Amino acid sequence: MKDVTFLHPAFFWLFTLLPLAIGWYIWKRRQQTATLKISSLNGFKVKPSLLAKLKPVLFAFRLLALSAMIVALARPRSVDVDSKTKTTRGIDIVMAIDVSGSMLAKDLKPNRLEALKTVAEKFVDERPNDRIGIVVYAAESYTKTPVTSDKELVKNAIKSVNYDDSVLQDGTGIGVGLATAVNRLKESKAKSRVIILLTDGVNNSGFIDPRMAADIAKEYGIKVYTIGLGTNGMAQMPYARRANGEWVYQTMKVEIDEALMKEIAKKTDGQYFRANSNSKLESIYQEINKLETTEIKELKYYNYTEKYRPYLWFAFGLLLVEVVIRKTVYRSFI
Repeated sequence: MKDVTFLHPAFFWLFTLLPLAIGWYIWKRRQQTATLKISSLNGFKVKPSLLAKLKPVLFAFRLLALSAMIVALARPRSVDVDSKTKTTRGIDIVMAIDVSGSMLAKDLKPNRLEALKTVAEKFVDERPNDRIGIVVYAAESYTKTPVTSDKELVKNAIKSVNYDDSVLQDGTGIGVGLATAVNRLKESKAKSRVIILLTDGVNNSGFIDPRMAADIAKEYGIKVYTIGLGTNGMAQMPYARRANGEWVYQTMKVEIDEALMKEIAKKTDGQYFRANSNSKLESIYQEINKLETTEIKELKYYNYTEKYRPYLWFAFGLLLVEVVIRKTVYRSFI
């Protein structure tokens, strides 16, 4: 009876009548038993016949048949539930990632960029019903992946994000990074549009002022969450390369234009966060994940399989056997 439900379980109360039926049968059987009064039983060696002993089995058949009928009345059935979800309020998200040389700093493990990539992939997995795009920027910016619902494509793009001074000129162009992200979302028809802008420095490159880019985002109704990445104080920062291409690190002061990042977030109705450790960075993305919820409509389809028919056939079979035996074997039995 695993995974079986009953449409009318109230019929199980009929089982309380079965003890009454048993009592009635015992009382009636005593009333129907023939008796003979004699002075002595000497000379009578009467052994109850096998048929007499088995006659109560007929009543047991009837009880079993009634029990099966009660179960059938309760309508046992199994159910197969098919769930389908329909997103009713989708969100388009663009993650603008700083890939300047300072993102190789080792204050986060193994470095800032790798720590970010790990957290960003988890974030993508937790947004199954939204579209996500990737923009990378240093002194310049470009779209790594346009806004798409293909999560594997987005995660592969995140994995492939690396610092490469041959692709982008080094520097931190917060304005151009934000403007490129806005450009990816301005034509979006989504109910909500969000940019997660991450940097670990100050705006020192690019031809677009970050405040102007924030004004454009506000004009299009795009919300910007800003994240300042890096420890407070000093950190191991890359500053030169050896002949073999390895980075040389030096302890340097971490500088993040928090005032600018807060201003961008406030202007666009977003929030500013400071991530100074791997765990803090992960908690920030979790918080953004909770702030930007997607409304989902769930449709469930129930497919019921009726199970009462075998009980009716079982009851019918027992009653048929009982009637046949009563009308044949016990036809003249007292």
